[in-house]
Amino acid sequence: MKPLSLLIEILIILGVIIKNIEAERHNKKQKGRNVTTQVSVNEVKQFLSHILERRKLLKVIYQRENALVKRKIQRKLRIKGIQNKDLSKRNKNYLRRQAKKNFTDEGDQLFKTGIKILQQSKSQKQKAEAYVFFAKAADMGNLKAMEKMADALLFGNFGMQNITAAIQLYESLAKEGSYKAQNALGFLSSYGIGMEYNQAKALIYYTFGSAGGSMMSQMILGYRYLSGINVLQNCEVALNHYKKVADYIADKLEKSESIPVEKVRLTERPENLSSNSEILDWDIYQYYKFLAERGDVQIQVSLGQLHLIGRKGLDQDYDKALYYFLKAAKAGSANAMAFIGKMYLEGNAAAPQNNATAFKYFSMAASKGNAIGLHGLGLLYFYGKGVPVNYAEALKYFQKAAEKGWPNAQFQLGFMYYSGSGVWKDYKLAFKYFYLASQSGQPLAIYYLAEMYATGTGVLRSCRTAVEKRLKFLKKIRCIQWHFSYGIELPFKDIHLARRLYDMAAQTSPDAQIPVFFALMKLETVHLLQDILFFNLTMLWKWVKLDNALGPSWDLFVIGLIVAVLIFLLRNHYW
Repeated sequence: MKPLSLLIEILIILGVIIKNIEAERHNKKQKGRNVTTQVSVNEVKQFLSHILERRKLLKVIYQRENALVKRKIQRKLRIKGIQNKDLSKRNKNYLRRQAKKNFTDEGDQLFKTGIKILQQSKSQKQKAEAYVFFAKAADMGNLKAMEKMADALLFGNFGMQNITAAIQLYESLAKEGSYKAQNALGFLSSYGIGMEYNQAKALIYYTFGSAGGSMMSQMILGYRYLSGINVLQNCEVALNHYKKVADYIADKLEKSESIPVEKVRLTERPENLSSNSEILDWDIYQYYKFLAERGDVQIQVSLGQLHLIGRKGLDQDYDKALYYFLKAAKAGSANAMAFIGKMYLEGNAAAPQNNATAFKYFSMAASKGNAIGLHGLGLLYFYGKGVPVNYAEALKYFQKAAEKGWPNAQFQLGFMYYSGSGVWKDYKLAFKYFYLASQSGQPLAIYYLAEMYATGTGVLRSCRTAVEKRLKFLKKIRCIQWHFSYGIELPFKDIHLARRLYDMAAQTSPDAQIPVFFALMKLETVHLLQDILFFNLTMLWKWVKLDNALGPSWDLFVIGLIVAVLIFLLRNHYW
């Protein structure tokens, strides 16, 4: 009983201390905040008003440029003795269009430069430099750059958070038809962040966003109609929204006409490389490189695959991938031969697209009974790459690869029977092969199963099953984010706002309650550590990153420790 009472007393005392500390800290910071906040707000307002007023100045700029060029042309016409009012009018319209085009092109170029810097940036300073270009491009009326700046104002990138200014910019962009702005305004309205909490208005924003092409708005509307959130529950409407997103992504996948990246499985690999760890330790990687150079074929194939797709913290490096595959292929690895064929089929910097070379290596792998090689030959014959289109040959190779359990080959067989490519349409066989491939997570197989359930083709129509399949498809290709994930993933630095968003997420969907519970546990733990352990060491806290110091799963460790202590205290209490 004493340990439990002591723990309660300590928690009460800590609670009182924390409240006093927060009050003192608030009073001390309030004076300085009145000045610094005013400066930052004024700077943001000045920047925002500058962007919004810039378009009004464009007419003046166009007029000046047109007048200058017009005088030059009139001078030339006067010299030539040409007096043609109609020609002058046409020249005037042309010059106006040209000046506008030059101005737009310059903004586009600045935006592209910013994107390039952002993609290559490895530090906060470089990212900040990218936003300088975005600001200049936005200043010239570039809509994409304005979207970037609005996002920066909303999320507080580089200390420039101002939700009110972000909303003003989003509203201006929405009038220009920006679906990203419509989606952002829908989110802000639905949670009452910086603007009135209004679900009806949010629904309108999401509707306009989806009409403009926002995949996220489509997903949000689909989820709302499926679950009946602020709208009448309607599976058919939800199915229609999910279909638009799924169709868009499936079209991208089908155009690749190759082995989907998600299904490039790491074959012939040791246990450490097959683990779920996201990052391969540097010393372990060096050890594997040593083994590969010593002739370990399994390691060679595994490192080749990791470099081919850029996994476990390794950069995508086609030269290294081809290097390891060639070493393994020379030693007789069928998988290595198949992946060399894949590289030449798709083409890259290290292995330029070459159907003949792809055929050669696929054939070498297939002669050893390799499923990837058999599937590769089937693709060449199915699409007529380097060989005449031959559905019979494609069917033969797909069947052999499917028998060995290769999901991509199972999908291709399903597609042939579904579309009647070289065979009679047979929806039962199509369903069979799509289902087999879907069990291994083949995304397109899941997509076509959803189509069959949505249309009742070969199966009894089921709207609910079709929706579930579409969601499974979107999850598989990692393009889905439940609308309540906003509350978990937005990089707001306001802990009270974060708590509010977590609570909303839990109320919106029952599926979110468990992850929200653990997220709140982590949030409160961090808050407690900040207030108690690092009081008067605010600057030091900025240098201390718990993920780096204790590992990415430190929060689970702390939760487990708390549970263990509680169990110990309860056992002592009852004993």
